[in-house]
Amino acid sequence: MTGQRAATVSAWRPRVPGVVEVFHAHFTEYAYPMHVHDAWTLLIVDAGAVRYDLDRHEHGTPLDTVSLLPPHVPHNGAPATADGFRKRVLYLDGTFLADDLIGPAVDGPDLRDPVLRRRVGQVHTALTRPGDELEAASRLTLIGERLRAALRPGPSRPAPRRDPALARRLRELLDARVTEGLALEEATALLNAHPAHLVRAFSTAYGIAPHQYLMSRRVGRARRLLLEGHRPAEVAAATGFYDQAHLTRHFKRLVGVPPGRYRAGATR
Repeated sequence: MTGQRAATVSAWRPRVPGVVEVFHAHFTEYAYPMHVHDAWTLLIVDAGAVRYDLDRHEHGTPLDTVSLLPPHVPHNGAPATADGFRKRVLYLDGTFLADDLIGPAVDGPDLRDPVLRRRVGQVHTALTRPGDELEAASRLTLIGERLRAALRPGPSRPAPRRDPALARRLRELLDARVTEGLALEEATALLNAHPAHLVRAFSTAYGIAPHQYLMSRRVGRARRLLLEGHRPAEVAAATGFYDQAHLTRHFKRLVGVPPGRYRAGATR
């Protein structure tokens, strides 16, 4: 079997601002020739390793590394192990990171940061689940903040500033939009706040991230409708979930049982 036949890939464009493409791939023998992207490439490797050249310097991506390849800079890529590699990639447009970070990214594209690595994995998980765009966007904005700090090292940053008034305004927005939902981009525009500060202010004030708060409110409404005898598919549509599977995933995580079992066990 050739490496080309053994390759498996999936790619899509999510409904998350700043993300041009999500790309998951498993390659055994395929090697990328020198090429460029017009987007930032944020790469993690889940199995094996990749060897690549960037700006005439050789680099590698072990499992605990996050690689950030800047736009317009030639690079290639090839398996560094006999079994190839399995990777997950986010291609991010210029709204995510500014061009003045291209130079620092060329100088140090491979970042050994376990927290960053975990967060990138969490974003990929959220991006595979339609309906969890607020979670993906919220996590992505904190990744951007961490990348900027890594590429612009300086004095230790102060602890996140508390902003209970901003947190309360976001909670009011979420409460008013439980079913319709609220995109992070819209929230930052309405509240005139930086997205990372908005997410941190809310999480600091309430001990829960905005996307977790919204899903909790939706599950609460779902419980009431299920107790009234509505079917899970009807409840999913009425409470803002993408579909019944989306409802089931969040309902089971917060309640401990799927909605159908919860409805069947209700005491009338």
